[in-house]
Amino acid sequence: MKKVSTYILAMAILFTACQSQHNALTEAEKAAGWKLLFDGQTLNGWRDYNGTAVTGHWVVEEGTLAALGTGADEYGYIVTNGQYENFELVFDWKISKGGNSGVFYHVVERPQFSVPYATGPEYQVLDNVGFPHPIEDWQKTGADYAMHVADPAKTKLKPVGEWNTAKIVFDNGHVEHWLNGKKIVEFEAWSDDWFEQPHLQS
Repeated sequence: MKKVSTYILAMAILFTACQSQHNALTEAEKAAGWKLLFDGQTLNGWRDYNGTAVTGHWVVEEGTLAALGTGADEYGYIVTNGQYENFELVFDWKISKGGNSGVFYHVVERPQFSVPYATGPEYQVLDNVGFPHPIEDWQKTGADYAMHVADPAKTKLKPVGEWNTAKIVFDNGHVEHWLNGKKIVEFEAWSDDWFEQPHLQS
């Protein structure tokens, strides 16, 4: 796989409002340059992958951006309208029993790509305990899916139905995945190691 432009679409398929207040920034956060991707009330700023609007599978529910559970491997992904090169993305999330989701970033939208995971890494979100099929470490919550395993000693996952806080840092190819205040994954995108990962082989 060839390296793609660094100014490409940032995508999130699971993004919720703050549990204490429906997505609002403090004055200090605004001054620091933070931007809301979800307003806690509407689907404004989001659309289907390779689409122009959100046509299904996602709704606003009690201040959260919630998946209906009707998506599949080949459809049901939504993306932000904005594009982001270097960023910190912070999001609160909770998952249902047996659930499987994630947040993709630096994905590319083109007709030849029917799914976002063909072009960008994923912060995996999973019910590690109750998922109904056997899972590998590279599939567990916080992992850079199929590439970099989350540090098990630092991965403190809340039970199903409780809120977790995640963060993705992307800084000129340096990537960090955080979960509940702990850095659990760190890697360099587009490095020799990156291109040697099995799922990137052509």
